[in-house]
Amino acid sequence: MKLLIVESPGKIKKLKSFLDKDWEVVASVGHFRDLPVKDYGLQSPDFKPVYTVSENKKSVVDKLKAALRKADDIYLASDPDREGEAIAWHLKDHFGLKHYKRVTYTAITREDVLAGIEAYRDIDMNLVHAQEARRGLDRLVGFNVSFPLGQIVGVSTASAGRVQSPAVRIIVDREREIRAFKSTTHFGVETVFEQEEGEAWKAVWLPKEGFLEDGQEYILDKALAESVAGLRSFKVLSFEEKEAKSAPPAPFTTSTLQQAASNALKFTPKRTMDLAQKLYEGGHITYMRTDSPNLSDAALKEIRAYAEEKGLPLSDKPRSWKSKAGAQEAHEAIRPTHIEAEEVELEQGSGMDARFVADAAALYKLIRVRTLACQLADAIYSVRVVRLEAPLEDKHALFEARGRTLVSPGWTILTARAPEEEDEEDPRNPIPVLREGGEVTASDAKVVTRKTKPKSRFKQASLIKELEKRGIGRPATYASILDNIMSRAYLKEEKGFLVPTALGEKIVDALKPQFSFLDLDFTRYMESALDDVAEGKITYASCMRSFHDTLMAELATFRSDNALPCPKCGDKEHFRLYSNKDGSSRWWCRACETSFDNENGKPGRERVKPAVTDFACEKCGKPLKHIKTEKYDFFACSAPREACGATYDNVDGKPVSKELRGQTEFTCEKCGKPLKHIKTSKYDFFACTADKEECGATYNNVDGKPVARKSREVTEYTCKKCGKPLTLFEGTGKNGKPYKKFNCTGFPRCKQFYWGKDDGTPNFEAAG
Repeated sequence: MKLLIVESPGKIKKLKSFLDKDWEVVASVGHFRDLPVKDYGLQSPDFKPVYTVSENKKSVVDKLKAALRKADDIYLASDPDREGEAIAWHLKDHFGLKHYKRVTYTAITREDVLAGIEAYRDIDMNLVHAQEARRGLDRLVGFNVSFPLGQIVGVSTASAGRVQSPAVRIIVDREREIRAFKSTTHFGVETVFEQEEGEAWKAVWLPKEGFLEDGQEYILDKALAESVAGLRSFKVLSFEEKEAKSAPPAPFTTSTLQQAASNALKFTPKRTMDLAQKLYEGGHITYMRTDSPNLSDAALKEIRAYAEEKGLPLSDKPRSWKSKAGAQEAHEAIRPTHIEAEEVELEQGSGMDARFVADAAALYKLIRVRTLACQLADAIYSVRVVRLEAPLEDKHALFEARGRTLVSPGWTILTARAPEEEDEEDPRNPIPVLREGGEVTASDAKVVTRKTKPKSRFKQASLIKELEKRGIGRPATYASILDNIMSRAYLKEEKGFLVPTALGEKIVDALKPQFSFLDLDFTRYMESALDDVAEGKITYASCMRSFHDTLMAELATFRSDNALPCPKCGDKEHFRLYSNKDGSSRWWCRACETSFDNENGKPGRERVKPAVTDFACEKCGKPLKHIKTEKYDFFACSAPREACGATYDNVDGKPVSKELRGQTEFTCEKCGKPLKHIKTSKYDFFACTADKEECGATYNNVDGKPVARKSREVTEYTCKKCGKPLTLFEGTGKNGKPYKKFNCTGFPRCKQFYWGKDDGTPNFEAAG
């Protein structure tokens, strides 16, 4: 048997349709082992990773083991990126595979999959080490910095991340820039020129030409603007008519796909990647994690042949684009696997509802249109630019008008603009043909009042664009970075814009002064170092050691500069913030064994240490401790709660068992043990102090004395819910009418009862 191991179970059905009966396809379901959750997982001196099988993947490992035992040939077909290469190596290493074939393909089509199987290779250990380095660097930061960070910001669950923290910093810096911004009111002028035939056209004043002094950006004098607006006669200084071309945008990379889907379809990056994953697994698009904006030669031929067949205006030659610095171009841009398929529809099921299927279809259409457009001809515009001049006292006011008209639509017959770009109004201004040196007369003019605005807040899509521009993260990580910092409440969304929370600002303020990984240029440098590991230029250990040494030096300063002293003994080294099981937190000093409340991230009121008494626990014999606060005053066993847990009332300074609370001189007629008096706002009766299982007798309180309650008659009828006998209770309702009720003897576990019918039997259809 031939065994093909893939990452996602969603690919299995499609892949089996390409392969014959000799093949079996199973999935590792992503990473099946990782660094330990609670331990460091990096061994000195070379930071060797220690891997453990993830708790939720043990059944997956068992299934893989069973499939491997039956296999004659093993093909490791995890995804064609660093994560996929690492998963292939984990399969080889964990199961001790001596003979295997590493298979990659960038589209789940018959041709691509079979070609990938034929072109098998060994595992690329440089890619594996690059993935391990990324994971190791993240562990270095998270494991070493998060705990002291929590102490400083006063939130024990606070965490630091090599990439997530710089992303939060970008949002915090922008928010503070917006807060500090001071708006300036300034003035401009817009003139209107009528035409005998056709629409009016407009020109705007250029105050920089003669009216702004050095260092001045805006016209603040409204009176001056009003004077300029009074001008009507203008001389034509220049008139230029030229042709302008607009090339189509490149095919989608991971980043531009997420940005475009956010703007055009209002999808979050995570939603976009989930949809793209399903489209890829269904064989509809190529691999969706890529930095490359270029298409394969085979794809270009197919796309251009289809466009020509459909009569679309092709570019003179196939288009290609220059990749951004640091791009990983292991595979091509995102495109449909079959360009002729105008629409696709995924099958519902496996977590895909009708909305998901519809969204996937919309995303596919976006990808397909972009792919087709990239090989079409430029859009051609006729552009007219005219400059006008009018005298004003001893100066000349200069005006400019720009307008363009679409001559040849080219690629814009499919889409007007790249949806990841900000909307820009086309200057449709219908300027007529003018003669240089001639004159024109304005029909109207107005003063335009404007206010300067701060930079806009980031949206999820624009943050991804910023991360990519700064070299922070890689295609596979953008969506998870956002998901991480949003779920941890370091950022929040307000009307679609990202705003830092108070905790997010606290974290940035604590980390920014002392840790280089908060420096955006340093983060770019580390991404470059990971690329060097992937290319075999540097080793995993040297990459890790360089970052580790820097981090440890910064961490020592961070701890000494920010550690809080114990309010009681002044110790810094042993004073920490700890999380309680109920989600709250407290400060605890191991040096003086003193606990303090956590008040807004700082140590507050000292918690009184319970005093151990000479009284012994009736249950286990251990000493009792006296616990007294503003709210409570009682005794508790000093043994661990899981071992005993007994508590006692404080009655005149002595422990009294809660079971004996309210004990009287009366004894139980049934077992002879003392009775206790129970009185609440609702009840007033006597009960036996013995355990309910042993006795459970209760008595009415009649003039302060216990009177045995009349035992209820056990009938031959049984409860339809639990099968236990029913007792008959007869009483009088508030309306004065008598009634009968059958109660289950399984109380309190079974609280079923039935109203009695006129013939004295229970009405099982009227259960209560």
